[in-house]
Amino acid sequence: MQTIVFDNTYPEWRAAALRMLAANVPPEMIDWQVGVAAHGAANHDEGDAEADTETETETETETLRQRQTSGSFDFGTDSLSESAGNASERADRTAQPPSEASTTLAPVVRISKALAAQLNDAALYRDARRWAFLYKVIWRWHHGDRAVASPADIDGARLHHVAKAVRRDKHDMIAYVRFRQCAEVAEGEPEYIAWYEPAHDILAWGAEQFAQRMGSARWLIATPSGAASWDGATLHLQHDHAQRGAIAPDAAEALWLAYYRSTFNPARLNETALHQHMPVRYWKGLPEGPLIPEMISAAKSGAQRLAQAHRVGALQGKVIPIEAEAAQPMRAAPSSLAACRRCELWQHATQPVNGEGPANARIMLLGEQPGDQEDLSGRPFVGPAGQLLDEVIERAGLARGDLYLTNAVKHFKWTPRGKRRIHKTPAQREVEACAMWLEHEVQRVQPEVIVTLGATALGALLGKKVSLQSCLGKPFELNGMHVIATYHPSFALRRDDAGGREQVAGAIRNALAQAAALLDAPDDHVNVRA
Repeated sequence: MQTIVFDNTYPEWRAAALRMLAANVPPEMIDWQVGVAAHGAANHDEGDAEADTETETETETETLRQRQTSGSFDFGTDSLSESAGNASERADRTAQPPSEASTTLAPVVRISKALAAQLNDAALYRDARRWAFLYKVIWRWHHGDRAVASPADIDGARLHHVAKAVRRDKHDMIAYVRFRQCAEVAEGEPEYIAWYEPAHDILAWGAEQFAQRMGSARWLIATPSGAASWDGATLHLQHDHAQRGAIAPDAAEALWLAYYRSTFNPARLNETALHQHMPVRYWKGLPEGPLIPEMISAAKSGAQRLAQAHRVGALQGKVIPIEAEAAQPMRAAPSSLAACRRCELWQHATQPVNGEGPANARIMLLGEQPGDQEDLSGRPFVGPAGQLLDEVIERAGLARGDLYLTNAVKHFKWTPRGKRRIHKTPAQREVEACAMWLEHEVQRVQPEVIVTLGATALGALLGKKVSLQSCLGKPFELNGMHVIATYHPSFALRRDDAGGREQVAGAIRNALAQAAALLDAPDDHVNVRA
């Protein structure tokens, strides 16, 4: 049995491991011990690693003595060297060294970059047995057993586990170290101080990261097993045991706590995820730590429900088949179209579009709903369909200024397609919600003839769905008014051929001409519908 005493650093372990490989000493024949002068011999189980933090710390400020290169772990582009000779340099620290170690050249051990990264991480894991385990991994690899790097292998699984734990601890250190600015700083003293309790020996690694990030600012990170400080140019590591002292809050802390409180949403609290991503052991080192239990308690006591209350009304919920009038809550009728909230179309429209024309117009043109340009301008029939309607009105011998133009639905219903808003036919409940506004217009204007443009306008006027084809060219009377049904101008615009467009436009022109003729026609020429 060979006893190897070293200073608990990865470079020193690597040098000793190369010598043992050169002497072909198997893992079970080596007792790895940390130097007594630095730390004392220590052994504890992997599960007790967090409790025994005093057994190992990083001492990466120490450098290896200059030696003649005679062996290495070869990491591809990264070749690290270590002498297998000069056994006399370590005679006082190594008991019973192999007699051939001073004469045998250490081999070149070629390992993958992935394995090299895992070895470097695993070397920071707080477990006194880690060095024996890492030598076992290298021994197996050096003797051709590549399965040792696989998570399916028992040793490979352990290597992946400890390396992953160290990487997570590195991530947590960057995330949860909180510096506080000192109010009064003497020359050479740190400007920022932080207390942190890492689970593994990552202080030196974390200090390097903060040295690169914080420029020339002087800082100190204290941990139970040591401290790291940066004077703006040089990084210093100390390995003395320390206890957390009082660190006064800085000027910006009150602002940070106010911001943290305001961004906390009790309705979205997931306590399990919170403890998983921000373990409780880090809370005491965070300025916001004392606030977290208080906010969790408030969320459980009712704040979680209250935070959701104002959004419940906006939920769409499940559609229940019921008459629209019966589903309406008891509320005062809107006093103006701009205040109408009888359906949801107002939420996505620019503005409601009122009817337009003389208050005593004899002919009313009733369309379906405003289009894109009508929604933007607030006037009916000003878009492409309105331009075609103007031409047809002129061809019928009428003037737009003499007609009253309006729509059954007063808000634009649309669906996005790229950057465009495309017309979408309103639902029956939306037509019924706007029925009161149509009734007010008809009662106010009292036209003699109403020309309905399209099936939606015809159904809105009659209060029920009616086939447009069955009413084309068949005027009828409704509540003392003549009603003529025809196509909507947009139907002509959707026709692919010029002949089809002209046929639809001609049908609309004929309906308008028929409306003008009905103004002075006797009533017996008109069909009556109940």
